[in-house]
Amino acid sequence: MPEVVVELQPGLRPELKEPMGELYTDVEALLSAAGEPIVAVGDVVTAHLCRAGRPPDVALIDERTERSAVDEDVSRAIEGFDREVAVDNPAATLTADLLEALATALATPEGTTLLRVDGEEDLAALPAILLAPRGASVVYGQPGEGMVLVEVDGPATDRARELLSLMEGDTRRLWSVLDVAE
Repeated sequence: MPEVVVELQPGLRPELKEPMGELYTDVEALLSAAGEPIVAVGDVVTAHLCRAGRPPDVALIDERTERSAVDEDVSRAIEGFDREVAVDNPAATLTADLLEALATALATPEGTTLLRVDGEEDLAALPAILLAPRGASVVYGQPGEGMVLVEVDGPATDRARELLSLMEGDTRRLWSVLDVAE
């Protein structure tokens, strides 16, 4: 059983519906605006970046989109990664497994890492924003609308930290894994 660090309570879901960055429907426009490194959260976003010839530096996928299995063409498009790591992360949670693998992937500057999540990767954008260096980009899907590009800067990290602090669980452990002061 994976060690759950924090869990999303239902009352916080509406807060997460609002995009944390600019919304894009064109992957080339997104890439021209993106900083380095790029972290992608979600299968469809990752597939778009891979098809555009720019695999993300770190990507998290769960082989699902909008609660359904991804199409085979999406799965086939996700390639070109130097490393692949399997992690467990049940829906609406952030586990130590996912957080530690994400931190390690972002601390490894050479090559690209694919984190294959057994469960759900949706909440991973929040710790990714805190773990990525200033100027980096975190990209995630906005269901039915497109791709959200979050520039890692003061306002984005403040918002991610605020949302994570509202989750239930061991926030002391969360801040420790993320190397963020309480």
